Amino acid sequence: MENFNFYSPTDFVFGKGTENVCGKYVKKYGGSKVLIHYGSGSVIRSGLLDRVKRSLEAEGIPYVELGGVQPNPRDTKIYEGIDICRKEGVDFILSVGGGSCIDSSKGIALGYYYDGDFWDFYGTGKPVEKALPIGTVLTIAAAGSEGSGASVVTKEEGMLKRDVGSDNLRPKFSILNPELTCTLPAYQTACGATDIMAHVFERYFTNTPEVEITDRLCEAVLLTMVKETPRVIADPNNYEARANIMWAGTVAHNDIVGVGRSQDWNSHKIEHELSGLYDVAHGAGLAVVMPAWMEFVYKHDVDRFVKMATRVFGCELDEANPENTAKAGIKAFRKFLHDIGMPINFEELGAKEEDIPVLVEKLGIGEGRTGGFVSLTSADVAEIYKIAAHASL
Repeated sequence: MENFNFYSPTDFVFGKGTENVCGKYVKKYGGSKVLIHYGSGSVIRSGLLDRVKRSLEAEGIPYVELGGVQPNPRDTKIYEGIDICRKEGVDFILSVGGGSCIDSSKGIALGYYYDGDFWDFYGTGKPVEKALPIGTVLTIAAAGSEGSGASVVTKEEGMLKRDVGSDNLRPKFSILNPELTCTLPAYQTACGATDIMAHVFERYFTNTPEVEITDRLCEAVLLTMVKETPRVIADPNNYEARANIMWAGTVAHNDIVGVGRSQDWNSHKIEHELSGLYDVAHGAGLAVVMPAWMEFVYKHDVDRFVKMATRVFGCELDEANPENTAKAGIKAFRKFLHDIGMPINFEELGAKEEDIPVLVEKLGIGEGRTGGFVSLTSADVAEIYKIAAHASL
């Protein structure tokens, strides 16, 4: 196991009705004027936005609003939010929605104090030295942004999807009420579940030896998703299954399962170009990319893929030929994704094989490599896209 620092300061408030106390937590963390940032009309139709407002009003906290966050959140909305916060004297951002809304809020938060273009931080490694504090009221279990310092945003010019990460972007608190996810369509639920599993797999596939504790933590989250996702697809109002998935989404991405080990993240990088170009759901893109990436790299560490196959998907170990077990595990993962309603190839996703050169170029590797579990060239990435284009059960 490698040396590590683990810092996860977010105050998680979990359970039924917890959105009704968000005003108390804004006050606890120093907010005196709030930007309520949200997405579509669902938070209005459900009454959630009104409940949030009443909670702020009960604490005497004024607020302004900015709705309209899209999936794969856009830079244009972030510029709008920065301008509003500066003009209105906002000192706290409250995100009401899913990962896209939280990521957009983080973009506003880091841009507020910065004299230049907030986009300077995305995909560049530029450190975030100061940001407005953020709180979240989560409505979708998926991205894990409610407990992480990461933000992923799309720049409309060129449809470039890039990320930034900083502990200064971790939410001060996150309200997690599983009831708020019960009205999600099955497809969105499945997309979220796929994203959660991908966050774990990006950490599970590591070159660091002797990491049994985090291996087992990763496997526990994955087993939870394998069990609970079909349950909520069959019964959307199953609160206990929703609760397990919501907490799985948080621990999958606050790095508790990833400390002390090298991580990959190439599947996310490769997928970002798909959702950037085609504006598809991130989880759906991952359902197509991740098994294809697995097929391309599994020979690098067959034993690790055997662990996944036997411990997570219950595949029988072929002692004479472990590669058969490794491949069976990848097949089982792809079938699981198919069974919960996810696409498994380009045609089902709405992507085009002829666009692969564009996707590779947008990734920006050039003549270099992108590091991870297996270091990939542009040619390697093109091959992964080809596998994804033609995948089948």
